[in-house]
Amino acid sequence: MSWVEIGSETELRELLGEVMPRALTKERVRLHERDREWLAASPFCLIATSDAEGNCDVSPKGDPAGFTYVIDDTTIAIPDRPGNRRADGFLNILRNPHVGLVYLIPGRNETLRINGRARLVREAPFLDEMIVKGNRPHLALVVEIEQIFFHCAKAFLRSSLWKPDSWRPDVLPSHASLVKEVQKVEETVEELEAYYGEAYAKKLYG
Repeated sequence: MSWVEIGSETELRELLGEVMPRALTKERVRLHERDREWLAASPFCLIATSDAEGNCDVSPKGDPAGFTYVIDDTTIAIPDRPGNRRADGFLNILRNPHVGLVYLIPGRNETLRINGRARLVREAPFLDEMIVKGNRPHLALVVEIEQIFFHCAKAFLRSSLWKPDSWRPDVLPSHASLVKEVQKVEETVEELEAYYGEAYAKKLYG
């Protein structure tokens, strides 16, 4: 069977149907008190960015619950922590400020989605509020909210994401083995296992 592509919004709407009224009215532009509570309970988010040419990146961010700092009803800030220094998303933001965020709460099937415009801030008073285990972030991602809403649970229900009996963490080799297979590295698998083992968790903030 040959492929049949969709090439227009009209074709897409003919296939999917019109947007449900409730899906349209859920969009907001300012934080509700429930949004603030969600951010206070969330330890994890995904940040989507793209560069000036449209090349995309999605980066995970995680910290103790409430790591996102609420500046005001239309502005939030996300601390940066020590990582691999690729800075793919940050480089994208310097070229194109539009970002999309998805906030998760473990065990909840809904997510909080925020779209807006971002900038990188290397110094601000609120960085003092983001200290974890003595680590003050050297920069934060500040997002001006343009759109915010709660996303429905269907994807999480279909995937059984939070059901432990569906988890299969050992379906693939260890991360160290994967690194050795797909990258050019000098270390042995044993050395990589040591690097990504207990010592790895001790270097999260420095």
